[in-house]
Amino acid sequence: MIRFLRGEYLYYESGAIVLETPAGIGFRIFISDTSSLLTKREGEEIEVYTYMQVKEDGMALYGFADTEGLALFEQLITVKGVGPKAGLAIMSTGTPNQIKSVIAAGDAASIAMAPGIGKKTAERVILELKDKVSALPFEGADINEGFAPAAAPGSGERGEAVVALTTLGYSKREAEAAVASVKDEGLSAEEYVKKSLKFLL
Repeated sequence: MIRFLRGEYLYYESGAIVLETPAGIGFRIFISDTSSLLTKREGEEIEVYTYMQVKEDGMALYGFADTEGLALFEQLITVKGVGPKAGLAIMSTGTPNQIKSVIAAGDAASIAMAPGIGKKTAERVILELKDKVSALPFEGADINEGFAPAAAPGSGERGEAVVALTTLGYSKREAEAAVASVKDEGLSAEEYVKKSLKFLL
Protein backbone atom coordinates (compact mmCIF):
# COMPACT_ATOMS: atom_id res chain seq x y z
CA MET A 1 0.00 0.00 0.00
CA ILE A 2 1.29 3.47 -0.93
CA ARG A 3 1.35 5.50 2.28
CA PHE A 4 3.66 8.43 1.54
CA LEU A 5 5.05 10.12 -1.56
CA ARG A 6 7.66 12.81 -2.09
CA GLY A 7 8.31 14.42 -5.44
CA GLU A 8 7.70 17.31 -7.80
CA TYR A 9 4.25 18.89 -8.05
CA LEU A 10 3.60 18.80 -11.79
CA TYR A 11 0.08 20.19 -12.16
CA TYR A 12 -3.52 20.24 -10.90
CA GLU A 13 -6.43 18.56 -12.70
CA SER A 14 -10.06 18.03 -11.72
CA GLY A 15 -9.73 17.71 -7.95
CA ALA A 16 -6.33 16.02 -8.06
CA ILE A 17 -2.65 16.86 -8.26
CA VAL A 18 -0.08 14.98 -10.27
CA LEU A 19 3.18 14.28 -8.46
CA GLU A 20 6.33 12.94 -10.14
CA THR A 21 8.68 10.91 -7.94
CA PRO A 22 12.48 11.02 -8.36
CA ALA A 23 12.11 7.68 -10.19
CA GLY A 24 10.09 9.44 -12.87
CA ILE A 25 6.73 7.89 -11.96
CA GLY A 26 3.70 10.18 -11.99
CA PHE A 27 0.93 9.67 -9.44
CA ARG A 28 -2.52 11.24 -9.63
CA ILE A 29 -3.63 12.07 -6.09
CA PHE A 30 -7.10 13.33 -5.17
CA ILE A 31 -7.06 16.12 -2.58
CA SER A 32 -9.63 18.26 -0.78
CA ASP A 33 -10.45 21.80 -1.91
CA THR A 34 -9.03 23.18 1.34
CA SER A 35 -5.77 21.21 1.28
CA SER A 36 -2.66 23.26 1.99
CA LEU A 37 -1.06 21.36 -0.89
CA LEU A 38 -2.90 23.77 -3.18
CA THR A 39 -0.70 26.60 -1.94
CA LYS A 40 2.30 24.96 -3.56
CA ARG A 41 3.55 26.04 -6.97
CA GLU A 42 4.07 23.70 -9.87
CA GLY A 43 7.67 22.48 -9.88
CA GLU A 44 8.03 22.57 -6.09
CA GLU A 45 8.92 19.45 -4.12
CA ILE A 46 6.02 18.30 -1.97
CA GLU A 47 5.33 15.54 0.53
CA VAL A 48 1.96 13.80 0.54
CA TYR A 49 0.52 11.30 3.03
CA THR A 50 -1.78 8.98 1.15
CA TYR A 51 -4.68 6.58 1.45
CA MET A 52 -4.86 4.01 -1.34
CA GLN A 53 -8.27 2.71 -2.39
CA VAL A 54 -8.26 -0.60 -4.26
CA LYS A 55 -11.39 -1.65 -6.14
CA GLU A 56 -12.17 -4.23 -8.80
CA ASP A 57 -12.25 -1.56 -11.49
CA GLY A 58 -9.11 0.29 -10.44
CA MET A 59 -7.12 2.05 -7.75
CA ALA A 60 -7.13 5.62 -6.47
CA LEU A 61 -4.89 7.68 -4.18
CA TYR A 62 -6.19 10.31 -1.76
CA GLY A 63 -3.59 12.71 -0.41
CA PHE A 64 -3.09 14.94 2.62
CA ALA A 65 -0.46 17.43 3.68
CA ASP A 66 -0.05 15.87 7.13
CA THR A 67 -0.90 12.80 9.17
CA GLU A 68 -3.66 14.69 11.01
CA GLY A 69 -5.66 15.10 7.81
CA LEU A 70 -5.03 11.51 6.79
CA ALA A 71 -6.14 10.19 10.19
CA LEU A 72 -9.38 12.20 10.12
CA PHE A 73 -10.14 11.03 6.58
CA GLU A 74 -9.65 7.41 7.64
CA GLN A 75 -12.01 7.96 10.57
CA LEU A 76 -14.64 9.44 8.26
CA ILE A 77 -14.61 6.53 5.83
CA THR A 78 -15.24 4.05 8.65
CA VAL A 79 -18.76 5.52 8.86
CA LYS A 80 -21.36 3.58 6.90
CA GLY A 81 -22.28 5.44 3.74
CA VAL A 82 -19.09 7.51 3.67
CA GLY A 83 -16.69 6.33 0.99
CA PRO A 84 -13.44 8.03 -0.01
CA LYS A 85 -15.17 10.54 -2.32
CA ALA A 86 -17.69 11.51 0.35
CA GLY A 87 -14.91 11.64 2.94
CA LEU A 88 -12.96 14.03 0.74
CA ALA A 89 -16.07 16.17 0.27
CA ILE A 90 -16.33 16.53 4.05
CA MET A 91 -12.61 17.30 4.25
CA SER A 92 -13.19 20.13 1.76
CA THR A 93 -15.42 22.01 4.20
CA GLY A 94 -12.59 23.21 6.44
CA THR A 95 -9.31 22.36 8.12
CA PRO A 96 -9.03 19.01 9.91
CA ASN A 97 -9.25 20.74 13.28
CA GLN A 98 -12.35 22.72 12.26
CA ILE A 99 -14.06 19.57 11.05
CA LYS A 100 -13.19 17.71 14.25
CA SER A 101 -14.53 20.65 16.28
CA VAL A 102 -17.80 20.55 14.35
CA ILE A 103 -18.09 16.80 14.91
CA ALA A 104 -17.28 17.14 18.62
CA ALA A 105 -19.95 19.86 18.90
CA GLY A 106 -22.53 17.56 17.31
CA ASP A 107 -23.13 19.99 14.44
CA ALA A 108 -24.59 17.66 11.79
CA ALA A 109 -25.90 20.62 9.77
CA SER A 110 -22.37 21.78 8.98
CA ILE A 111 -21.31 18.28 7.92
CA ALA A 112 -24.38 18.08 5.67
CA MET A 113 -23.15 21.18 3.83
CA ALA A 114 -20.55 19.00 2.09
CA PRO A 115 -21.55 18.13 -1.50
CA GLY A 116 -23.29 14.75 -1.67
CA ILE A 117 -23.66 14.39 2.10
CA GLY A 118 -27.27 14.07 3.20
CA LYS A 119 -28.75 14.78 6.60
CA LYS A 120 -28.85 11.12 7.65
CA THR A 121 -25.23 10.52 6.68
CA ALA A 122 -24.15 13.68 8.53
CA GLU A 123 -26.00 12.55 11.64
CA ARG A 124 -24.34 9.14 11.37
CA VAL A 125 -20.92 10.82 11.20
CA ILE A 126 -21.70 12.73 14.39
CA LEU A 127 -23.07 9.67 16.14
CA GLU A 128 -20.12 7.43 15.33
CA LEU A 129 -17.24 9.91 15.61
CA LYS A 130 -18.31 12.47 18.22
CA ASP A 131 -16.53 10.67 21.04
CA LYS A 132 -13.55 9.63 18.90
CA VAL A 133 -12.25 12.94 17.61
CA SER A 134 -10.19 15.37 19.64
CA ALA A 135 -9.95 18.92 18.41
CA LEU A 136 -7.79 21.79 19.58
CA PRO A 137 -9.49 25.12 20.33
CA PHE A 138 -9.38 27.39 17.30
CA GLU A 139 -10.16 30.99 16.53
CA GLY A 140 -12.79 31.89 13.99
CA ALA A 141 -16.53 31.73 13.55
CA ASP A 142 -18.73 30.48 16.33
CA ILE A 143 -18.76 26.70 16.07
CA ASN A 144 -22.54 26.70 16.46
CA GLU A 145 -22.84 28.77 13.29
CA GLY A 146 -21.05 26.09 11.29
CA PHE A 147 -18.79 26.97 8.41
CA ALA A 148 -19.24 27.26 4.70
CA PRO A 149 -17.67 24.76 2.33
CA ALA A 150 -14.74 26.05 0.32
CA ALA A 151 -15.68 27.13 -3.15
CA ALA A 152 -14.76 24.56 -5.76
CA PRO A 153 -13.43 25.71 -9.13
CA GLY A 154 -16.39 27.11 -11.04
CA SER A 155 -17.58 26.10 -14.44
CA GLY A 156 -17.88 28.38 -17.43
CA GLU A 157 -15.57 31.29 -18.19
CA ARG A 158 -14.41 31.80 -14.62
CA GLY A 159 -13.61 28.11 -14.29
CA GLU A 160 -11.61 28.19 -17.52
CA ALA A 161 -9.72 31.21 -16.23
CA VAL A 162 -8.77 29.32 -13.04
CA VAL A 163 -7.45 26.42 -15.13
CA ALA A 164 -5.51 28.82 -17.36
CA LEU A 165 -3.86 30.48 -14.36
CA THR A 166 -2.82 27.14 -12.86
CA THR A 167 -1.12 26.24 -16.14
CA LEU A 168 0.84 29.50 -15.78
CA GLY A 169 2.28 28.22 -12.51
CA TYR A 170 -0.09 29.65 -9.91
CA SER A 171 -1.56 27.35 -7.29
CA LYS A 172 -5.25 26.49 -7.51
CA ARG A 173 -5.96 28.57 -4.41
CA GLU A 174 -4.11 31.61 -5.80
CA ALA A 175 -5.94 31.27 -9.11
CA GLU A 176 -9.36 30.99 -7.47
CA ALA A 177 -8.72 33.98 -5.22
CA ALA A 178 -7.54 36.06 -8.17
CA VAL A 179 -10.54 35.18 -10.36
CA ALA A 180 -12.91 35.78 -7.45
CA SER A 181 -11.42 39.27 -7.05
CA VAL A 182 -12.75 40.22 -10.49
CA LYS A 183 -16.17 41.73 -9.84
CA ASP A 184 -17.16 42.09 -13.51
CA GLU A 185 -19.56 39.50 -14.87
CA GLY A 186 -20.04 38.14 -18.38
CA LEU A 187 -16.37 38.36 -19.38
CA SER A 188 -14.53 35.86 -21.52
CA ALA A 189 -12.05 33.49 -19.91
CA GLU A 190 -9.20 35.49 -21.47
CA GLU A 191 -10.52 38.74 -19.97
CA TYR A 192 -10.86 37.12 -16.54
CA VAL A 193 -7.26 35.93 -16.82
CA LYS A 194 -5.99 39.42 -17.73
CA LYS A 195 -7.82 41.08 -14.85
CA SER A 196 -6.79 38.31 -12.44
CA LEU A 197 -3.13 38.76 -13.34
CA LYS A 198 -3.34 42.37 -12.16
CA PHE A 199 -4.38 40.99 -8.75
CA LEU A 200 -1.54 38.46 -8.73
CA LEU A 201 1.29 40.70 -9.95
